[in-house]
Amino acid sequence: MRYPLKIVTTQAMRDLERRAHESGHTYADMMELAGRAVAAVVHRDRPPAEGQHVLVLAGPGNNGGDGLVAARYLAQWGYPVRVYCVRRSPEGDANYARLQDVGVDVAHAEADEALAVLQAWLDEAEVLVDALLGTGVSRPIEGVMKEVLDLARRRFRPGEEAAPSSEVAEVVWPAAPPASAPVRRPLVVAVDCPSGLNCDTGALDPAAIRADVTVTFAYPKAGHFLFPGAAAVGTLAVADIGINPAFAAEIPVEVATGEAVAALLPERPPDAHKGTFGKVLIVAGSVNYTGAAYLAAAAAARSGAGLVTVALPRPLHPILASRLAEATWLALPHDLGVIHRDAIPVLEEHLEGYRALLLGPGLTQEKEAVRFVQEFLQREVAHHPPPPIGFLKDVAGAPPSGEPKAGPPWPPLVLDADALNALAQSEGWPQWLAGVQAVLTPHAGEMARLLGTTPAEVQAARWEVAAEAAREWNQVVVLKGAFTVTASPDGRLTVNPFANPALATAGSGDVLAGLVTGFLAQGLAPREAAVAGAYVHGLAGERARQATGDAGMLAGDLLPHIPEVLRRLRALRCT
Repeated sequence: MRYPLKIVTTQAMRDLERRAHESGHTYADMMELAGRAVAAVVHRDRPPAEGQHVLVLAGPGNNGGDGLVAARYLAQWGYPVRVYCVRRSPEGDANYARLQDVGVDVAHAEADEALAVLQAWLDEAEVLVDALLGTGVSRPIEGVMKEVLDLARRRFRPGEEAAPSSEVAEVVWPAAPPASAPVRRPLVVAVDCPSGLNCDTGALDPAAIRADVTVTFAYPKAGHFLFPGAAAVGTLAVADIGINPAFAAEIPVEVATGEAVAALLPERPPDAHKGTFGKVLIVAGSVNYTGAAYLAAAAAARSGAGLVTVALPRPLHPILASRLAEATWLALPHDLGVIHRDAIPVLEEHLEGYRALLLGPGLTQEKEAVRFVQEFLQREVAHHPPPPIGFLKDVAGAPPSGEPKAGPPWPPLVLDADALNALAQSEGWPQWLAGVQAVLTPHAGEMARLLGTTPAEVQAARWEVAAEAAREWNQVVVLKGAFTVTASPDGRLTVNPFANPALATAGSGDVLAGLVTGFLAQGLAPREAAVAGAYVHGLAGERARQATGDAGMLAGDLLPHIPEVLRRLRALRCT
């Protein structure tokens, strides 16, 4: 797969196809490659077997044309194939004529009284190719098109009478096979997108049928990663249809791929020592959130960082030192197990030599912890004074006491969890980071607090919110959640290709923050460290999910999968 793999709007895709056509790679050429790719996915996932019928639902546009090409290839490869056309005229359709030449049975909805033929063909089909409506859908599905989809959904997705959501469980058909018979699910393959998915907004028509696999062409579309429609996509396969990648070079949104992330990972020279891979300092933890410091530190170490130091309230040291023998420790002043501002000079004394600093996991939102974060970050203003834009406020509304002292230049910084919550209570905080390279890793709730809005508003426009925040704050932003998005100040967005409910568990974000910090320490720039950290976190989550299922996975279950994920990614460099 080429990289970077851009994510496009429907208009951008039309423009790319037009440019390809004008350069000599015709629409017919692209359709031939697209249809063959769909057939190849069916062949990969469901090799031909006796009595296994494939039914292609072909609509009126190019999407239907792709379906006709796929049907021809499948017939030539030995599949019993039938094509059911809806609002598609055979007049002047070269692909329809070629389909007739290979003897494929074709029926038309307009001539099928009470859709009896469709019902009979659905009853015999084990593979359904949805080529009814493509990326241009903009109106509600009505009439015969809706009737066709309703019948198909009842056969292939029994019990799903409405549009699927992210919480729809898999349905096995038949419901109760004999004990000696293997369970065999019917397969639904969507062409470019499930019919009824708005590929710009992710809106999903109630008539849509959930796909097992969606085969899209040249580039993923935005709607493949936006809910509720993303829940209907299934596994997304991206097929090359011969469009010159240079045509998409200026598109700022991309999806992270294994090949792209493998290219970012730091080299591991044979003559390395622990200093080669950098030192990480993690300021985290409290008496009520002991595990946050452990998870972040363990993840940073698993990322390949040479040395990890955990700076934490003193009472936590004996608890965590026995769990993570490989870390070094810096015990800090505290107030009843919560970090205190007296920790600032201790940290400043030890800051030199670290290549990355993580601040925030498990610090709490207690007054002393908030004041610590505010004053600790304010010291950077003294070292690199920005133009004054107002007064620093603490949680009580008064300026913090004492004057910050300049210390050594800060390493790249990751701000997570309670560090972000402290910033949300502070006026003018982006100026504190004016001289620092930082990565901010909020979830929707933390982002809402930083922006003075609601989590629902953040979720409704995740990409736009992340992009605007990165530009305004002039820092890299990782907006966590399903399909985590990394935004950089120059306008680039990278969407992580994982939406995993098993990661919705306490501590998962601490692991992500530790990974990003570990990659920073190994020399990656903030954007690259964020992209790599999010991808490794997501892929480790997929591997852990395979072992445990969607429920019951713990954040700590991610840790042993990280080295194997890194090994597999590095192996991609050799393929």
